[in-house]
Amino acid sequence: MATYDILTSLPNRTLFDDRLTLAIEQAKRNKKKLAVMLFDLDRFKEVNDTMGHRAEDQLLKEVGKRTGDLLRKSDTIARMGGDEFLLLLPEISQVEDAIKIARKIINAFKNSFLIDHHKVHITPSIGIVIYPEDGEDSETLIKNADIAMYQVKEKGRNNYQFYKKFI
Repeated sequence: MATYDILTSLPNRTLFDDRLTLAIEQAKRNKKKLAVMLFDLDRFKEVNDTMGHRAEDQLLKEVGKRTGDLLRKSDTIARMGGDEFLLLLPEISQVEDAIKIARKIINAFKNSFLIDHHKVHITPSIGIVIYPEDGEDSETLIKNADIAMYQVKEKGRNNYQFYKKFI
């Protein structure tokens, strides 16, 4: 239980950090790239405000399942907390692989979620970083994915954004 989220049964931040650290070491050794994505649910608070905690919890479970169904067996989806999820895409061949997954997630969210007999439409804002360009350790990669996610929110939500360094 220490490494899994109680609500969604997905890996939690602790297990994600372990997997990311291992993936970084493998990527470094094999001279490969990996992607980390951090996404949250746009206007998630409105679900709780209008439908309550039970609906909110059910939505989080459904988001985890729907997103997890889009990933490869070697990928990891984790619940970071609240309505934030982390994805690890180890050993990607090219940056476009991360774009494909981000687009799949956005498209999967076009279909409403059925929660307590109500259709709930929610959208993701996705921040993406690539190792080693955007960071060489798990803390930096996650921090930069978070920055990229907030850049999406500033531009209107329901999209993805790669981290951009400010020089």
